Amino acid sequence: MSIKIIFTWWNKQTFGTFLKTLFFGKYVGSDEFGNKYFRSKKNERWVVYSKNIEATKISSDWYLWMHHTIDKIPDKKDVKYSWQKKHLENQTGTTNSFRPVKIRKNEIKKKYETWK
Repeated sequence: MSIKIIFTWWNKQTFGTFLKTLFFGKYVGSDEFGNKYFRSKKNERWVVYSKNIEATKISSDWYLWMHHTIDKIPDKKDVKYSWQKKHLENQTGTTNSFRPVKIRKNEIKKKYETWK
């Protein structure tokens, strides 16, 4: 256990989550990003992130399980359709973020005339 866990919450988990996972957590699985999912006897569900804490790193299958929408634990062997895209975390603020065509081409035209 790293000393960072005691003083910071942004390094995978808090100290409280570490203790809860240690004493009450039952490991149920992990996803392609390395996040680990746990459940308690009271059917509480939580995730311990592999790197940075970012909620958009949870794929849709695990999101449904975490929010009690489905009870079946997602499996990596589940068949995906060809039209389903691979899950990506939020890309806002990165070079991969969405930019409309006009902004990419720097063709923004003002709809007004500035004062002189």
